[in-house]
Amino acid sequence: MTTGRPSDSPSAPQAPEVSNDGNEIHAGPPTEITPETDLASLSQSQLYELNQNLLEDSVPTRALIEDIAPMSVLRAEYENGSQSFVKQIDSLVAKGFDSIRRARGDGDCFYRSVAFAYVDSMLKAADVAIAAASAISLLESTFPMLEQAGFQKLVFEDFYDVLASLLQNIAQGTNDGKSLDSKILLAFQSPEISNSIVVYLRLLTSARIRTDPNEYAPFLFHPEIGIQLEPREFCEAFVEAVGKEADHVQMTALARTLRLNLDVAYLDGRSADGHVDFVEFRNSDATPLTLLYRPGHYDILLKSGNGRA
Repeated sequence: MTTGRPSDSPSAPQAPEVSNDGNEIHAGPPTEITPETDLASLSQSQLYELNQNLLEDSVPTRALIEDIAPMSVLRAEYENGSQSFVKQIDSLVAKGFDSIRRARGDGDCFYRSVAFAYVDSMLKAADVAIAAASAISLLESTFPMLEQAGFQKLVFEDFYDVLASLLQNIAQGTNDGKSLDSKILLAFQSPEISNSIVVYLRLLTSARIRTDPNEYAPFLFHPEIGIQLEPREFCEAFVEAVGKEADHVQMTALARTLRLNLDVAYLDGRSADGHVDFVEFRNSDATPLTLLYRPGHYDILLKSGNGRA
């Protein structure tokens, strides 16, 4: 994922240091981070290490998607370390982003966060049933693209059915005393449902890249050795495979396919004055979904007043 100006076009990724499972690594002894550390001097892999140290202890027990938490919880994780991160968090709060919904840091956090924010956003539509039905219609319209990309219907229809069923439940409402909010959260906390939706979004992303090679091929590089890959090779290794984190190319492809407006806030500790860069993807006139990016991880960023991105 690039760190330049906001853009809805793919950009050539820099090749980070990564392990065989696709996660960035830092060669040598662990990086010692103190309040005096100049984060602007750290490499991407060192920033990744810093954030992963905060995530790793809770990953095995953390829910796939968590309930909403105040930004003060995230701020507390950095208060005894980097003040650059603290200033950036304070800057986000000043912009109205006062809550966060965490996703498990398992390599699927981008797709899971987008999926949850996408489904959850329908609950604030003027007509919830129409919003959910429109989403189903949009997903059905992607079938030819998936088949053109070489995916047989038998491969993707089971994963599609899981997401479509959830959207149909939203369209029909609830009469069992449980709110739709809680039903969506429980669904995304269920590994069977949540992981099926992640796989389907990965297939959509891959299909978009495979069927529009002229748009994406110039930006498809192997993250370990930096060589350019053919769309099929790139998609098989870094899009369709679960546990592989998304970069700018994948985000662009998925946002275009789902016609999403997406904002990604960079919490990277590199700004001494607390400034936070946002990368914007624009594909419709809808209210943007907002994700919070820390090196190696994505969560959902929520604005004050509505409890949703």
